[in-house]
Amino acid sequence: MLFDSRWQRWLLLLPATLLLAALTLYPIGQMLLYSFSHVDYASASHHWVGWDNYRQLFNDWFFTTSLKNTLVFSLGSSLLQVLLGLVLALLLYRHFPGRQWVLSLMIYPMMLSTLVCSAIWRVWFHYDFGLLNNCLTSLGLMPVEWLSNPHIALLSLMLVDIWQWTPMACLIILAGLQSIPKELLEAAQSDGANGWRRLWYVTLPLIRQPILLALLLRSIDTFKLFDKVYALTGGGPGYATETLSLYIYQQGFKFFNLGLASAGAVIMLLCASVMSLTYAWQLMRKGEPQ
Repeated sequence: MLFDSRWQRWLLLLPATLLLAALTLYPIGQMLLYSFSHVDYASASHHWVGWDNYRQLFNDWFFTTSLKNTLVFSLGSSLLQVLLGLVLALLLYRHFPGRQWVLSLMIYPMMLSTLVCSAIWRVWFHYDFGLLNNCLTSLGLMPVEWLSNPHIALLSLMLVDIWQWTPMACLIILAGLQSIPKELLEAAQSDGANGWRRLWYVTLPLIRQPILLALLLRSIDTFKLFDKVYALTGGGPGYATETLSLYIYQQGFKFFNLGLASAGAVIMLLCASVMSLTYAWQLMRKGEPQ
């Protein structure tokens, strides 16, 4: 009976496993093949070129620029989102009148689609009539070219992403805070630890895993950034906001260079996998939090 039950479980998993393999393993395998090939769109044929696509990529200024922009955006945006999410979670951990209303309003940006969010911020970023520049001029400051200045355009995109997804990091960390036994905090308080000492030596070590989980999820999402760039700047001004996803899209669907696009996608997959495995290893480490 045990044998039959065990095989029954495997048979029930088989359809989902085959579907997953068809939808993920096959495209990844084809992408790897194309990354070592020159693909002819017209004849739907390809021939082996070895490492030529990868050599061409790393000699391409546009690719290295897009990779640098992606890393800067992913690192800066995810760290700021988790840091701000931690501050908000600590504030919302305390009970106060209207706390539930604040929580409900806080998750509102997450409910918006990316295009709607981008449309809102495009209006706010407008140089002459935008909300942000109106606020600056009312304070006696000069208006800012949020999306047309190559030195701050990427920071402007980070601002949009932080506004939309900081609530997600906050909710993850808040769930971790609420899982801390109150007896530990009361014991630390009775031992004479003040608020900062309790936060540093008790609270933060106990929510280490939720913080890392939020950092993992946001890093993966920000690393594959495409939609906000496409909707707000199109990679401009110049190439100041071109990301790896946008570069791959343009190579594959604008210039029809599938080999180069596939090689870029492989590099993107490797970078994302390294980040994911690093965070996952930290998450699954056994033992006491350090």
